[in-house]
Amino acid sequence: MNGVILIKLLTSFNTSQALIEYSGAIGMFSKKTIRDADIKNRTVLVRVDYNVPLKDGQNGEKIVQDDTRIVASKPTIDYLISQGCKIVLMSHLGRPKGERDPALSLKPVALRASKVLGKPVRFCPVTVGEESIRMAKGLKPGEILLLENLRYDKAETKNDRKFSEKLSKLGDLYVNDAFGTAHRAHSSTVGVTEFLKPALAGFLIEKELKYLGSALANPSRPFTAILGGAKVSDKIPVINRLLDIVDNLIIGGGMMFTFIVAVGGEIGDSLIEVDKIESAKEFIARAKKTGKSIILPIDTIAAKEVLEDTEIKTFPANQIPSGWKGLDIGPLSVKKFKEIILASRTIVWNGPMGVFELKPFANGTFEVAHAIADSGAVSIIGGGDSVSAIKKSGVSARVTHISTGGGASIEFLEGKELPGIAALDDKE
Repeated sequence: MNGVILIKLLTSFNTSQALIEYSGAIGMFSKKTIRDADIKNRTVLVRVDYNVPLKDGQNGEKIVQDDTRIVASKPTIDYLISQGCKIVLMSHLGRPKGERDPALSLKPVALRASKVLGKPVRFCPVTVGEESIRMAKGLKPGEILLLENLRYDKAETKNDRKFSEKLSKLGDLYVNDAFGTAHRAHSSTVGVTEFLKPALAGFLIEKELKYLGSALANPSRPFTAILGGAKVSDKIPVINRLLDIVDNLIIGGGMMFTFIVAVGGEIGDSLIEVDKIESAKEFIARAKKTGKSIILPIDTIAAKEVLEDTEIKTFPANQIPSGWKGLDIGPLSVKKFKEIILASRTIVWNGPMGVFELKPFANGTFEVAHAIADSGAVSIIGGGDSVSAIKKSGVSARVTHISTGGGASIEFLEGKELPGIAALDDKE
């Protein structure tokens, strides 16, 4: 097997228990969407996820660096406009912790949204109160208003009942289209649904649940999950769930070294979570018992320092000398990973293969991205770094679905109920 650490036992594959465990998450498809209610000519309070990166513009003012999440909201907003709705958008931006931080104002987002949506987006400098009510009531059919950062008020993240009720005064019905915050029980995602009905899903949430849910409930096989990133601890619940469902589990990124130590390897000064070695051993033993494949890297690109301009060497992933740290998967690993990916029919990817932000350690991540695009499989990309890697690799148009929800995607993969979805109205 070309030295790859491949744990596999040829036994029959049984997903019945996994499907039972995922039934709660998949049941979220039964929520009403904006197609399922009479919304014509009504004022709609819409929770969007405009938590987008900002950068300094030419005049020192903040501008939007990446408008992906704004673009993702367009189908829902276009539909609401076609129904003659008056639209009040609300979102958070960053973590101002209840303080009015000018650097985290949504005002520049309103400017960018105007261009993306092809219609002027008015900006309200507050979230709740007389001014926001006045501006919301002043809207005409097809007009759009964006409220200031919800998290300027500490009550938002506390799911405060009074704050939720104040938000409800801004519309005749509620729509949640912010999958990225669906795993949070906040006033704008859960509390407001107590006061404002109907509470409906937008098209983005419908799309996210469709792809994530169908991949987990009824995947075309072979089904391969690719997990990367720095820490095993961040992925333990996901690995625990995915081992019930996937055929192959590829491990890369910094988390690979904890697994390599678990099978007796030497990793030099590479990242390791000593307290998670036993967990890695348990996953490996479970894979053997249930007939799954856990695939670890064969080799690694290593350096003594995490720098752009530094000496790099390639070592066997389980024989890294002292003083060196693995920072990317090596060429033999890339070759093996690509073979598995290209033979897969369903792929879920979360987490990079190395420190891809630095050119010497980016190849593994970008090769995986290209292999996913070339596979022709149903491919779902989740997690901020993976999404960034897909875009930087230039293949984003050739994958099936790029999730807008980092934490929400992870919790969905873990099989958890997402409060922001659960709070929406069920179909009858």
